[in-house]
Amino acid sequence: SGSLFVSEYFSQSAQRLSFYSWYGNAKVFHFHVPEDTVLLRWLLQASRGKEPECTSMEVTVHFRYGAPPVINPLGTHFPANATVRPSYNISITLSSAVQNTTFVNITTPAAGDWFIAAHLPEAAGRIEVKGFSTPCTYMFQADMFVLRLTDMPVLEPGVAMPQTIVSPAKPLHVKVFVPKHTARMWFELRSCVTSEKKACAVRVVLGSITLPQSFQRIITCTGNVNCSLSLDSLPWEKWLQIMVESLGTANASVSVELLASFTDCRPGSTSSFLNFSSLNQSQTGSGPSNTGTAGSPTLSAGTALHNVSDQRSFFCLQNQPVVREDLDVVSVRYRLLNGPSVPVYSISPTLLLLNLNSGMDSGGSLVVNLLLNKTSLSQANATVVACVSAASPVLSLNTTQNCSTAFFQGYPLSVSTSSAEAMLIVLYPQTDDWFLSLQLICPKGQSECNTAEAKVTIIAYLTPCFNDCGPYGQCSLLRRHGYLYAGCSCKAGWSGWSCTDDTKALSVGAQNLATLLLTLSNLMFLPAIVVAVYRYYLVEASVYTYTMFFSTFYHACDQPGVAVMCIMDYDTLQYCDFLGSVVSIWVTILCMSRVKKILKYVLFVLGTLLIAMSLQLDRRGVWNMMGPCLFALVIMIAAWVHHGVKRRHCYPSSWKRWVFYLLPGITLAFIAISVYAFMETNENYYYTHSIWHLLVAGSVAFLLPPRDKHKKPWAWSQKLTCRYQICQNDREELYAVT
Repeated sequence: SGSLFVSEYFSQSAQRLSFYSWYGNAKVFHFHVPEDTVLLRWLLQASRGKEPECTSMEVTVHFRYGAPPVINPLGTHFPANATVRPSYNISITLSSAVQNTTFVNITTPAAGDWFIAAHLPEAAGRIEVKGFSTPCTYMFQADMFVLRLTDMPVLEPGVAMPQTIVSPAKPLHVKVFVPKHTARMWFELRSCVTSEKKACAVRVVLGSITLPQSFQRIITCTGNVNCSLSLDSLPWEKWLQIMVESLGTANASVSVELLASFTDCRPGSTSSFLNFSSLNQSQTGSGPSNTGTAGSPTLSAGTALHNVSDQRSFFCLQNQPVVREDLDVVSVRYRLLNGPSVPVYSISPTLLLLNLNSGMDSGGSLVVNLLLNKTSLSQANATVVACVSAASPVLSLNTTQNCSTAFFQGYPLSVSTSSAEAMLIVLYPQTDDWFLSLQLICPKGQSECNTAEAKVTIIAYLTPCFNDCGPYGQCSLLRRHGYLYAGCSCKAGWSGWSCTDDTKALSVGAQNLATLLLTLSNLMFLPAIVVAVYRYYLVEASVYTYTMFFSTFYHACDQPGVAVMCIMDYDTLQYCDFLGSVVSIWVTILCMSRVKKILKYVLFVLGTLLIAMSLQLDRRGVWNMMGPCLFALVIMIAAWVHHGVKRRHCYPSSWKRWVFYLLPGITLAFIAISVYAFMETNENYYYTHSIWHLLVAGSVAFLLPPRDKHKKPWAWSQKLTCRYQICQNDREELYAVT
């Protein structure tokens, strides 16, 4: 045929993969597939570094149309009332090869947003100190090739269109536009003739592929008999792709005739005049950013004031106007103009349009709440069935009670006198117009429901995270280029999409124990403070007091769950804790070096300023702690060598000092560093880090040098006398009267 194909290429920058613990670890790629695309090819490239730490790894890649994939690699529970369908995914193995290239082909893909999410296996949970180990780098990049038909034939409704399939290798592609308020489409293929005058064999595919679920309708036509297919609830105001391919011999062409006809649905609603009147009365502030109504026909005022109950039998659906109010990023509220309560009948469904078509709505959770007013239901045994669907509404709930459209499986709901409330949570709803259909069903038949009416209160909204991730989670807004989506980061052992899975959750008692261990373990600094004060190291004692205070309250604020107390901003507490910890090590080692006091205090101040600067640059870098420690150790060793050479014997000279103080202190310090760097995990953090507190504070008490020999112990009776005293200058041995 003379069809013209155009190939297009779309690429995004590579992203570094992470081990999976929550949705923020998955790297998301967002692509837009143009209209009339007949072939989509993904080029997936995964690579790993050449470091010796790099091992064989499996990369999991998820695909979804319309919204980011809803994934569950950890097998956790989703919140109640959330309907989840398994994602479509493939695995890419990185073994001996440094790079793996994989192709994924999709024929006749749906036009619009497509998303890819990639991640590594479950995270090990070990807390790694930045700079102590070099983690392997795993990279992933997704590129998209599309083959688009520039002159796809348009099938006019009600007009037979003759077409020719040149060969089985070149299928025929046509499209037909589905108008708004279409209830049914009748498709027919007739006059099928082959060039070799043999029996005709063709296959017709209606619709496009969507992942994770695809609802293409396929019919196979053989012989000269006409083929037909009837489809209900087609996507409104969208192009429907139809592909016809020959199943015959390679050289034979096939001539066919295609025909599509539509049955429309006459919508009924309260008048536009009444709608805008209620809008003006209820809107007191600034107007909503976007207004959407599910197809309100223009009616005269006289027609609008008729009794709706007398007219509803003439309509196949009853519209309820809905206003979309944008509240924030991925946050929308839907307000019904005629009040939160809507009437539901049995003859025709009540329809509400929930507009999620902005392109930025698919990164949250759509919540629909139904509450039946029991007193309004005249038939006690009747049930209100509802269906939430994308792209097209379900208009035959009373006959089929099946919540599925032509190309989408909807989400069913129902309320009755026995169960008057129902909730639905759609995680990451695909970008489209969503519809809520409601209809009254009677168990003994529709005849007893003809005059019945039910009042249902509807609350619908889009939120970044359902229930704001609960008390044990934090809702985080994630970004990929200009696209925003939300995810829950759980704590205290809780897990799941909305942090509702308590399988491994810490009890309240365990949370209290963790808080007490991490805070009270800092009291081990009290012996070090007492020793420092007793030996006249008042500056060092002040630093230890500072460290003990801020470490205690930082860990009281840092705890997950309910056992939390923050006396100031979390970031301030964390910074002060890190600063106090490093400065404590700095002043302790300098104190051990026994340099001149003036030099020691200059190094105290200068080192503290440099440590404060480095912590501001990179708070968790290992060299923020190791750098000052090593530099102080160099000063200490140089000072000890100087003292040893000057005195002509080993310094410190006392073997008791080495055996009972220095060696135990050094041992405690090395054990503390080992625990801190190599043993901490998310599960054991509260007791391993408490051990770190005990060991570090204990080592400080052992390592502090004894006081100067010419200094006497604290004698308060002598200090509080009211007379002239002769005071000795320790350095210059001069005497002055004070």
